[in-house]
Amino acid sequence: MEYFGYFTSIIIGLSLGLVGSGGSIITVPILVYFFEVFPEQATTYSLFIVGITAMIGSFRHYRLGDLKIKSALVFAFPSVLSLLLVWKIIFSIIPYTLLSIDSFDITKNFLIMVVFAFVMIAASISMIKKSKKINKEKQTNYPILAVIGFLVGLIIGFLGTGGGFLIIPALLFFANLSMKQAVGTPLFIISINSLIGFNGDLLDGVKLDLTLLLIITAIAILGLIIGTKLSKRIDGAKLKPTFGWFVLLMGVYIITKEILFK
Repeated sequence: MEYFGYFTSIIIGLSLGLVGSGGSIITVPILVYFFEVFPEQATTYSLFIVGITAMIGSFRHYRLGDLKIKSALVFAFPSVLSLLLVWKIIFSIIPYTLLSIDSFDITKNFLIMVVFAFVMIAASISMIKKSKKINKEKQTNYPILAVIGFLVGLIIGFLGTGGGFLIIPALLFFANLSMKQAVGTPLFIISINSLIGFNGDLLDGVKLDLTLLLIITAIAILGLIIGTKLSKRIDGAKLKPTFGWFVLLMGVYIITKEILFK
């Protein structure tokens, strides 16, 4: 299973390179089911893996002129605030065992995986659906961007996701970006949110398997390099629904495994 986990880890970078999102959505399940990492710890690993990979990808897009710094910072600043709110206050007060029903315990790890699965399903639906045409004459709505950034930070703090599947449509509708810019700019935001979240977990004393973490990160970066090269030949808009179906199947699998086979 570990070898299969290493093989599928390349999809993390591929998704970030091709469509600018989706890396976090599959990182946590890979860590939990193929490497037997506890869900709470897997969210920390995911923040590092996706953060480093997205940072490298965002640098490439910056050189190509596909990264809008102002929109990214307006989105990222409130996102970081809400992320720290979850990390410092909300998540720390949640008990490990939330509820016991007969012999079935609803634990924090169980809640993370089930909520994560529903987020995956919601994300997959947004990927599968055809994107509406964007009115390029609209002005950038910075207040709305800031509000959405705050909400995305809550998701990142709780689930350890990069939030790219929420960031991309927000940037398309409220930041007046082209499709290429809406792929490059989220990578910058994801890298900021993910790495700050990772450092927060690190200060909180989360223990890490550095060897596993660095190997998967290296494989994800390889996937990113391949994905960015393929993006020149493959239309990301056409690839996104295919990736959406993959994410949907994984979400259904997680719910089935966590609820029916505990």
